[in-house]
Amino acid sequence: MARVVWHVPVTTSGTGSTTALRLFRLRDGRRCAVGFSSPEALVALLGPDQAHTELGEPALRALTAPLGIDALVVDPRLVAPSVTVPAATQPAAPLAPAPICPAPAVRLQRR
Repeated sequence: MARVVWHVPVTTSGTGSTTALRLFRLRDGRRCAVGFSSPEALVALLGPDQAHTELGEPALRALTAPLGIDALVVDPRLVAPSVTVPAATQPAAPLAPAPICPAPAVRLQRR
Protein backbone atom coordinates (compact mmCIF):
# COMPACT_ATOMS: atom_id res chain seq x y z
CA MET A 1 0.00 0.00 0.00
CA ALA A 2 1.35 3.41 -0.97
CA ARG A 3 2.08 5.90 1.78
CA VAL A 4 -0.05 9.05 1.57
CA VAL A 5 2.03 12.22 1.82
CA TRP A 6 0.55 15.65 2.33
CA HIS A 7 2.13 18.96 1.46
CA VAL A 8 1.95 21.02 4.64
CA PRO A 9 2.56 24.80 4.77
CA VAL A 10 5.39 25.89 7.06
CA THR A 11 7.07 29.12 8.11
CA THR A 12 10.81 29.52 8.20
CA SER A 13 12.82 31.85 10.42
CA GLY A 14 14.72 34.73 8.85
CA THR A 15 17.97 32.80 9.08
CA GLY A 16 16.39 29.66 7.65
CA SER A 17 17.49 27.61 10.64
CA THR A 18 14.03 27.00 12.14
CA THR A 19 10.91 25.65 10.46
CA ALA A 20 7.46 25.56 12.07
CA LEU A 21 4.06 24.35 10.92
CA ARG A 22 1.75 27.07 9.73
CA LEU A 23 -1.53 26.65 11.59
CA PHE A 24 -4.93 28.00 10.64
CA ARG A 25 -8.34 28.53 12.26
CA LEU A 26 -11.71 26.99 11.54
CA ARG A 27 -14.83 29.16 11.32
CA ASP A 28 -15.62 28.41 14.95
CA GLY A 29 -12.20 29.71 16.01
CA ARG A 30 -10.51 26.39 16.76
CA ARG A 31 -6.97 25.97 15.46
CA CYS A 32 -6.34 23.35 12.80
CA ALA A 33 -3.55 21.89 10.72
CA VAL A 34 -3.82 21.92 6.94
CA GLY A 35 -2.52 19.47 4.36
CA PHE A 36 -2.70 19.51 0.57
CA SER A 37 -2.81 16.49 -1.71
CA SER A 38 -0.44 18.13 -4.20
CA PRO A 39 2.02 21.02 -4.36
CA GLU A 40 -0.17 22.56 -7.07
CA ALA A 41 -3.18 22.67 -4.73
CA LEU A 42 -1.05 24.39 -2.08
CA VAL A 43 0.25 26.97 -4.54
CA ALA A 44 -3.25 27.62 -5.92
CA LEU A 45 -4.52 28.62 -2.47
CA LEU A 46 -1.49 30.05 -0.65
CA GLY A 47 0.65 31.29 -3.52
CA PRO A 48 3.99 30.25 -5.01
CA ASP A 49 6.07 31.76 -2.19
CA GLN A 50 4.53 29.57 0.53
CA ALA A 51 7.15 27.19 1.92
CA HIS A 52 5.97 23.64 2.57
CA THR A 53 7.15 20.23 3.64
CA GLU A 54 5.91 16.71 3.07
CA LEU A 55 4.37 14.86 6.02
CA GLY A 56 2.18 11.81 6.50
CA GLU A 57 -0.98 12.06 8.59
CA PRO A 58 0.53 10.29 11.64
CA ALA A 59 3.47 12.71 11.71
CA LEU A 60 1.23 15.76 11.30
CA ARG A 61 -1.09 14.59 14.08
CA ALA A 62 1.90 13.83 16.34
CA LEU A 63 3.24 17.37 15.84
CA THR A 64 -0.08 19.09 16.53
CA ALA A 65 -1.43 16.92 19.37
CA PRO A 66 0.77 18.51 22.09
CA LEU A 67 -0.68 21.89 21.05
CA GLY A 68 -4.23 20.64 21.62
CA ILE A 69 -5.01 20.63 17.91
CA ASP A 70 -7.08 17.68 16.75
CA ALA A 71 -8.63 19.17 13.60
CA LEU A 72 -7.00 18.41 10.27
CA VAL A 73 -8.25 19.91 7.00
CA VAL A 74 -7.19 18.39 3.68
CA ASP A 75 -7.29 20.50 0.52
CA PRO A 76 -9.10 23.51 2.06
CA ARG A 77 -10.73 26.13 -0.08
CA LEU A 78 -10.84 29.84 0.52
CA VAL A 79 -14.07 30.68 2.34
CA ALA A 80 -13.66 34.43 2.75
CA PRO A 81 -16.04 36.58 0.71
CA SER A 82 -14.51 38.18 -2.33
CA VAL A 83 -13.29 41.71 -1.90
CA THR A 84 -14.90 44.38 -4.04
CA VAL A 85 -13.15 47.66 -4.61
CA PRO A 86 -15.47 50.66 -4.89
CA ALA A 87 -15.13 52.65 -8.07
CA ALA A 88 -13.45 56.01 -7.66
CA THR A 89 -16.04 58.75 -7.96
CA GLN A 90 -14.01 61.96 -8.05
CA PRO A 91 -10.49 62.77 -7.10
CA ALA A 92 -10.23 64.04 -3.56
CA ALA A 93 -9.65 67.74 -3.11
CA PRO A 94 -6.22 68.53 -1.68
CA LEU A 95 -6.23 69.15 2.03
CA ALA A 96 -5.61 72.68 3.25
CA PRO A 97 -2.49 72.99 5.34
CA ALA A 98 -3.12 72.89 9.07
CA PRO A 99 -2.81 76.26 10.80
CA ILE A 100 0.42 76.76 12.66
CA CYS A 101 -0.21 77.11 16.35
CA PRO A 102 2.47 78.78 18.42
CA ALA A 103 3.93 76.57 21.09
CA PRO A 104 2.67 77.40 24.56
CA ALA A 105 5.05 79.35 26.73
CA VAL A 106 6.85 77.12 29.16
CA ARG A 107 8.09 78.38 32.48
CA LEU A 108 10.92 76.56 34.09
CA GLN A 109 10.95 76.43 37.82
CA ARG A 110 14.14 76.49 39.76
CA ARG A 111 14.54 74.12 42.61
